[in-house]
Amino acid sequence: MARSNLLYAHSGGVTAVINATASAVIGAARAHPERIGKVLAAHRGILGVLAEDLIDTSALDDAALQRLSLRPGGAFGSCRFDLPPGDTPDGKRVMDRLFEVFAAHDIGHFIYNGGNGSMDVVGRLRDAAQERAYPLACIGAPKTVDNDIVGTDCCPGFGSAAKYLATSMLEAGLDIRSMVGSRGSVFVMEVMGRNTGWLAAATALAAGGDADAPPHIVLVPEAGFDEEAFLAEVRRVTERLGYCAITVAEGIRNADGSLIMEKSRDSRGYVQLGGAGSAVARMIHERLGYKFHWAIPDYLQRAGGHWLSAVDREQALAVGRAAVEMAIDGRNGCFPTIRRISDAPYRWEIGVEDAAAIANLERALPAAFVRADGLHVTAAACDYIRPLIEGEVLQPAAGGLPAYGELSLPPVGCRLPPWQG
Repeated sequence: MARSNLLYAHSGGVTAVINATASAVIGAARAHPERIGKVLAAHRGILGVLAEDLIDTSALDDAALQRLSLRPGGAFGSCRFDLPPGDTPDGKRVMDRLFEVFAAHDIGHFIYNGGNGSMDVVGRLRDAAQERAYPLACIGAPKTVDNDIVGTDCCPGFGSAAKYLATSMLEAGLDIRSMVGSRGSVFVMEVMGRNTGWLAAATALAAGGDADAPPHIVLVPEAGFDEEAFLAEVRRVTERLGYCAITVAEGIRNADGSLIMEKSRDSRGYVQLGGAGSAVARMIHERLGYKFHWAIPDYLQRAGGHWLSAVDREQALAVGRAAVEMAIDGRNGCFPTIRRISDAPYRWEIGVEDAAAIANLERALPAAFVRADGLHVTAAACDYIRPLIEGEVLQPAAGGLPAYGELSLPPVGCRLPPWQG
């Protein structure tokens, strides 16, 4: 096959290890100079492709790639953008522009690093390329702290976020336990999880199997919220221990499916979540009278590059390398997955899944991972998550802080008229 360039792009919310995948893609592509010429990156994901806002990664030497692999956030920028339906004028216009940019920069390989919605883009670009007889290998690279991509045992990004949150609950629990008073105290931590409770479940690792250790309650979207049963459990725990620590997924819902709390809703109906933890904490105070504190880690839980899971980082590197190999091998419209071979010792390998087959689906917590009363997760959930947070990564430091450094990211000159988005 003819030699052509490779384009890489982030999509959606970033993770603490997304740049590890980016560095692996760049490094693996450079190992195939007979098939891949330049390695370009899109600034701000698919929006950068449309705007022809591209970055030349050749400025990143081996030392810079190593720094990139340890850096949290999305070095090339990301975005949330859904391709319009292909049978609409806007959808056709967007797709035409994408292929104009691909052709202008001789892109024959496209690696899209994202979640469920991104796999839809991978499948649609494969189909569009075939319809246009344009030689494009389009491969997904999975990532999401939500851990909800169907077809893979886990998702790069989840393990490090899970490690951060479990650590936060462990340390906050030690703090609140040391300050127990006569009134009773409650701590509520709200974590990400719009429709699934993977991150909330991860905080259960902090207890180490001790039923009296935090978190005492874990609320996940998969279990409908029963206010009376919840308050009764808070009272039971607090009366016995003097305090109660609670994890709340942001997307918890009442029994009728309505959200406990939403922050805002835009003109397209997209709901920004936030405030479920505050609502639960205030409910406890008003109904039970306990002193309360609540916290929202928000971006912190996905940006904690100082406390990476070594397993998570290695899997992020592995899917990046595998995505390039799949493109080189002539695969198209697919993505590398992580297959669990065994739990103890934890062993895994790379598999492959068709992107279109799982696009826009969500993998919820299995029923066996949620306690029957819906107020906690089970030992099976902890057994699944525990290997994913194993191992630590030593970050270079300067002045007492992680030394993530800066990267040289020169733009590629535009060859097309400006995009009129």
